[in-house]
Amino acid sequence: MQTQVATFGSGCFWCSEAVFSELQGVLKVEPGYSGGDVPSPTYEDVCSDTTGHAEVAQVTFDPAAISYRELLEVLFSTHDPTTLNRQGADVGTQYRSVVFYGDGSQKDEAEKIIRELTDEKVFRNPIVTEVAPLKEFYPAEDYHRDYYKRNTMQPYCQAVIAPKLAKFRAQWKTKLKGAPTAKVA
Repeated sequence: MQTQVATFGSGCFWCSEAVFSELQGVLKVEPGYSGGDVPSPTYEDVCSDTTGHAEVAQVTFDPAAISYRELLEVLFSTHDPTTLNRQGADVGTQYRSVVFYGDGSQKDEAEKIIRELTDEKVFRNPIVTEVAPLKEFYPAEDYHRDYYKRNTMQPYCQAVIAPKLAKFRAQWKTKLKGAPTAKVA
């Protein structure tokens, strides 16, 4: 099986990991940091808003089961790409909306979907999502992995992640793991 990797920043990586982990064709989602100047940053470093890194989810997927385009569609339907350096109450450059592309085709597809969403006036305000080359990905500390699954009763998870997941599941129910798939002829 050929796999590909997509790296997205859409606010808190706990939310991103929870969302992308539920999709058919997604093999692994790893929270981490990208886009900054400090090598091997810690969570505390990134939260200081001085490293230039964004909290990201790195998604390993099977393109035969889910396309990069579909991952972008999920990304843009599960966060607000019109708020600069902010998602809800989370504020700072580490929470910016960003697509880190691994090659020219990912860059082209990200720019294309942003143009389409803009032309279709899907959002009231302009999209501010950054499209930048992926230079480095630094995995987050172990305690961030599977955060939602391990902490579903934590107040942040209840107030922020659970409602986001409910909306996502309703919109993408045919693409969720365990959903019936079409048979290939």
